[in-house]
Amino acid sequence: MASKVFLDANILLDFLLKRDDYQDARQLIEQIVHKQLQGFITPAIVHILGYWLTKAYGKVKAKELILSLMNDLTVIDCNHQTTLNALNSKIDDIEDALQYYAATQHKLHFFISRDKNLQKHSDKNLPIFSIKEFLALQKN
Repeated sequence: MASKVFLDANILLDFLLKRDDYQDARQLIEQIVHKQLQGFITPAIVHILGYWLTKAYGKVKAKELILSLMNDLTVIDCNHQTTLNALNSKIDDIEDALQYYAATQHKLHFFISRDKNLQKHSDKNLPIFSIKEFLALQKN
């Protein structure tokens, strides 16, 4: 069974905007497209992508890119209790907390993010890795 991975917004933005970690993000996305991994995001990620992609490419292209991603990613969300757990957690960034706890609620295996502060809150039940760390882990 393919590992279930949550992709933080910056991972997808690196790929779609061809930013710093483009090659690594591309490798990760290719594994999802080829069903070696199952990729997950939240509606908040779609919102963030919509904003930045519209700024970069315009509304039509932004929608086209997001719809293309939706062929290979699954959108998840969290319930009321999980939201309360996230808000009461030690993660001080509300958006990060909601995403992390949504991924936990859905029993995902890995959380992929560039956010070093968020990585400090990694839990054995849902470890947080950078793309490079995750790709290195897969090679072992």
